[in-house]
Amino acid sequence: MACFLVPATEAVITTIVSKSVEKKKADGSAEYEEYVSKHPFLHRLNWLNKLLWGGSALLAFEHIWHGEVVPWFPFLTAAANPADTVEMLHEMMTVGVSMAVIVTVVWLGMVMVTEAIKNRGKAKEETV
Repeated sequence: MACFLVPATEAVITTIVSKSVEKKKADGSAEYEEYVSKHPFLHRLNWLNKLLWGGSALLAFEHIWHGEVVPWFPFLTAAANPADTVEMLHEMMTVGVSMAVIVTVVWLGMVMVTEAIKNRGKAKEETV
């Protein structure tokens, strides 16, 4: 019903963080290079944004297709009936949160694998 709102909310938050990191990068501050070297996840935050926005858009389209989201108030058909609202909130807390967590865990895995490969390449260069 509205499970796509949870990853979309996470996408909004990560987009704000990403924009603030990009602003520090544009300023050319030495702090940025030091901070990103300590936190490689910030350097790959755009991957998470793309995963979250893409998944949320696909889910929103699916909900529109099935008539669960409509172009008139209250937009979510489940919000019109109090009994359906409880079911919608339960779905958001279970399905929505689990989807957001799974996407974030997959992204963390992608970043860790990428960093391991990058570090392995650096180690080979140092030994040569």
